[in-house]
Order: sequence, then structure tokens, then C-alpha cells
Amino acid sequence: MGSRRKARELALEALYRYDLMGDPIEEILIDIKNRELGSELYEFMQKIIMKTINNIENIDELIAKVAINWRMDRMTFIDKNILRLGVAEIVYFPDIPPKVTMNEYIEIAKKFSSDDAGRFVNGILDKIAKGDYNT
Repeated sequence: MGSRRKARELALEALYRYDLMGDPIEEILIDIKNRELGSELYEFMQKIIMKTINNIENIDELIAKVAINWRMDRMTFIDKNILRLGVAEIVYFPDIPPKVTMNEYIEIAKKFSSDDAGRFVNGILDKIAKGDYNT
């Protein structure tokens, strides 16, 4: 597994704890940093997390626009946070090709949720990458 995949998985863990448990993000980041990760992996994970949290309302709005028949409160915490991270990368990290982001989060969804979640994540991220939320 590449270090960016590991960083994305740790970002999912952090966002899940932040969203579900209400743990302060600073404590979560310290906990993860204490695992003696490489600095590059930690920095990438931290950037994704902070960009997601700082723009969560906009990200949730984009997801809600394209997730037809799926309200945010009906999504599992894992699926919702996978989508949030994926949207953050697509929208706020122009140096990462959207296809790379989509493939990474589809695989993460399959690993931590279900095969159906992989298809769901693919559909939502693909629409956002194509800008299909403006209509």
C-alpha cells in the first residue's frame, strides 16, 4: 500500500472520530502523530483532514446536491466521511488527478464499508469531478 493510501485511511479514521465521537481534531492529530509515521504521510493526512473540516459545510452541500434520494443523515458515518474526504481532494487539491482520488476512495470504501459503498462513492465522486452539481 502506498503512503498516500495509508494517509487517506488515517484521514478517514480521524474524520470518523471527529464526526462520530466528537473528539477534538487537535487530540486526534496528536494521537495519530504519536504512531511515529513518516512526516510526508502525516503532512498529507493532516492537509486532507484540515481542508475537509474547514470546508465541511460546502462539501456536504456538494454531496447533497448529487446524492439524489440519499440524505446525509441516512448515510453511514464511514460512507459519508469517505465522500467528504474524496470531495475535499477533488475540489481543493487540483494537483491530484480526480481519477486518482476516485480510485483511492473507491478502494477505501470497499475495504472499510462494502462493495456497494464502492459503487456509491464512485457515482457521487464522478458527478462532482465532472461538475454535475451545477444543474
